[in-house]
Amino acid sequence: MANIRDVAKKAGVSVATVSRVLNRASNVSPKTADAVLAAMQELHFTPNGLARGLALNRTRTIALLIPNIVNPLYPEMAKGVEDVAHQKGYNVLLCNTEEDIAKERDYLTMLIERRVDGLILMSTLLTNDNLLQIREYNIPFVLTGRYRQDLEADIVYTDYAYGSYLAVHHLLEVGYQRIAHISGSAIQWESQEKLSGFKKALREAQLTVEAKYIVEGDNEIEGGYLGTMRLLHLSEKPQAIFAANDLMAIGAIDAVKAQGLRVPSDVAVAGFDDIRMSALVEPKLTTVSHPVHKMGLIAARLLFDHIDGGAGEDATQKILLQPKLMVRKSCGHENRLREIFN
Repeated sequence: MANIRDVAKKAGVSVATVSRVLNRASNVSPKTADAVLAAMQELHFTPNGLARGLALNRTRTIALLIPNIVNPLYPEMAKGVEDVAHQKGYNVLLCNTEEDIAKERDYLTMLIERRVDGLILMSTLLTNDNLLQIREYNIPFVLTGRYRQDLEADIVYTDYAYGSYLAVHHLLEVGYQRIAHISGSAIQWESQEKLSGFKKALREAQLTVEAKYIVEGDNEIEGGYLGTMRLLHLSEKPQAIFAANDLMAIGAIDAVKAQGLRVPSDVAVAGFDDIRMSALVEPKLTTVSHPVHKMGLIAARLLFDHIDGGAGEDATQKILLQPKLMVRKSCGHENRLREIFN
């Protein structure tokens, strides 16, 4: 049975070069890689992935922790991570934390025991101390979604406050003044940022931020539905509703229709995330888009920089991805120039 030395001899290269080809390293010329692959095929050599991983002290596995696998937003990000991992010959363990810090800690313990080669944590609830403990095991990690100024770590995040501001500013431009907000869970940093952007837009328009027009949802369709029902039973109903994510915005549209009202002529609705469903509901949803697939790609590349040794031990990057407004029919905007696929 042929081994890696036989392949190296057949291809006329070193064992180290064969190893680099097997690990899909970028510093191997296409001509050399082709020679090695041809030698492997001729010798019927099949690399033992487990043995190769043990030799390199690697499991060739990374983990992605997401808060809610049901939300269509997170599979988009997972795809970005998997695209990069596949190119590197790595497997991805997907862990659904359900926004439960105890479950997140349990996953972390299990992943450390399994000696994964790296971690990507989306909107983690873990404290900085929890995260720093990961480094004691020499496991690199990258954070996505939530920005932490006081933590030296790679972070890829979106300006949620600015995205929220864009949506509410648009509603104000159209002419709505009584604008309500269905927020996500109050413990989430993203929810706090979106609420901040909502308030900023109203204050800039010299409008009072009224507590009765702010209700907390659960980031699900049901939460948007129930929150909207509460708002529509106010004596002075809102003219427009900005939901902290598209699932709640879809629930809001359902609730408005259930009350015999129309969107946007009776109540306008806007969301955040630009999930694929947002362009399929009727009316199509005005929403804030942020590039979660790109976020996954960048996070994975940063992680592999550390795994492959391309990044300095203390080198960290904080990368901000800007959101943009997608204007569609749910806000009743007369100018359709910015409307997508309508």
